[in-house]
Amino acid sequence: MEGFNGWLYESFNHDFAIRRFCSARVELEQGELGDAMNNDTEVFCPDDEISTPHLAASEDELEMSSSCEDLGANEMVPSIEEASHGVDQGLHLVHLLLACAEAVACRDIHLATSMLSQIGASATPLGDSLQRVSYCFATGLKSRLSLLQNVNGNGTIANCAIDVPMIAREEKMEAFQLLYQTTPYIAFGFLAANEAIFQAAQGKGSLHIIDLGMKHTLQWPSLIRALASRPEGPPTLRITALTSDEDLVELEASMKSLLEDASSLGIAMEFHMISEPVTPSLLTRDNLNLREGESLYINSVMHLHKYVKESRGSLKAILQAIKKLGPALLTIVEQDANHNGPFFLGRLLESLHYYSAIFDSLEASLPRHSPQRMKIERLHFAEEIRNIVAYEGTDRMERHERADQWRLPSPINW
Repeated sequence: MEGFNGWLYESFNHDFAIRRFCSARVELEQGELGDAMNNDTEVFCPDDEISTPHLAASEDELEMSSSCEDLGANEMVPSIEEASHGVDQGLHLVHLLLACAEAVACRDIHLATSMLSQIGASATPLGDSLQRVSYCFATGLKSRLSLLQNVNGNGTIANCAIDVPMIAREEKMEAFQLLYQTTPYIAFGFLAANEAIFQAAQGKGSLHIIDLGMKHTLQWPSLIRALASRPEGPPTLRITALTSDEDLVELEASMKSLLEDASSLGIAMEFHMISEPVTPSLLTRDNLNLREGESLYINSVMHLHKYVKESRGSLKAILQAIKKLGPALLTIVEQDANHNGPFFLGRLLESLHYYSAIFDSLEASLPRHSPQRMKIERLHFAEEIRNIVAYEGTDRMERHERADQWRLPSPINW
């Protein structure tokens, strides 16, 4: 019981440390979230000498921004001595992160570097959940700071701006598979999408699934087994993968095994790959080789959020192209999170709260020194965090949004 109380106290303090500074999250949970963040949440810091769309949260932010006051490190965070006299260490670490984020937003390189040094004394990829997630966010802030320091005279960012080791595709896929095997997050998304397709395909003899941004075949074995067990007999099945060049070889190998499994279950199955990015011009009946008599299903698992740009016009164009194909069903699996806000600090606060909960769940299910846990955190989630925190414009791909935003395709009239 004493151990349980200690765990409860620690978890409460970690969550409170984030909620204390995340007014948007508190208001959202109370059902009173307004359209704008509180004044003390956003800091706008224009700089006439450094201006680039990659680092500006939005054009509105550039136009409406006001000068940052000179803030010393002592004014922004409690001193280490103060922290040692009763201030919760988790709260102090979050305070350091937010102080560093404000310094980065103000383009105060000296202060931000000082904050990163202090964070480095507490944040570690081998510590508790808050220390580990703080380490990932500190890495993202360091990357954003590197971008600020490598802006060319014409406002573009140097290609060598970020000194972060590249993660190989094989490592990313290993981390994703570990996440799929050890947590319910990915598996539940696959289950929900497959169940929707299975129900919509009742009575259909020929199915064609188009998988947007397909990188693996983890989703499909369970659907194939379900289709093989239909009382009316299995349908014929085609899967068309819209993928990237780097995924071709791996996909071909894994899909070959899937085709063999389908054949052993009595399902006549075809597989095709198109190595092009998802664009409205690609999504035509001719390009996708649609056939008469097939029931069409469009599947997107954690992919369409990459097309949610500031104007949302790119996503709308893709959805309109999908509608013209006349699918029986469009399945979308996405993170229910608000990581696409127009302002850097608000986005950081929301993502800090979200990923802290994720890291807490990993803490509860995997040992602290688990190699699987470290790979999931550092090769999967840390990369998402870095993209959300460090980048702007077209380079920021992880644009997760709340479920209610995905329920607003009224202009498309599904």
